[in-house]
Amino acid sequence: MKLLTIDDSRTIRRVISGIGAMLGYEVLEAENGEAGLKVLEQFSQEVGLVLLDWNMPGMIGLDVLKAIKADSRWRHIPVMMVTTEGEKDYIVKSIQAGACHYQTKPFTQEEMATRIMEAMGMGGV
Repeated sequence: MKLLTIDDSRTIRRVISGIGAMLGYEVLEAENGEAGLKVLEQFSQEVGLVLLDWNMPGMIGLDVLKAIKADSRWRHIPVMMVTTEGEKDYIVKSIQAGACHYQTKPFTQEEMATRIMEAMGMGGV
């Protein structure tokens, strides 16, 4: 099972990759929404969770989330928003669009590990 992190911040992608590896997952990375959807095209059968930033150039995270949930090949994949946007409106829009979790940045390793496990249906660490 693989995780896919879609974030324009290389640092955040690396941090999430490290946490995913610590939990025993291979982590695929994409630097924007369009690239993330291309990764899903190739690896959708193996991706068990998408970790998605809201603010990215080009396609924003909410639009990526909607595209994932609109595609019958991908709609079963849980999506967790990982973003600096902590306002209630952003959270509500994400959940309404199909996100299973919402993690604000910055986060600790423990917080992210727990959220990943919850999103994968395994409870906390």
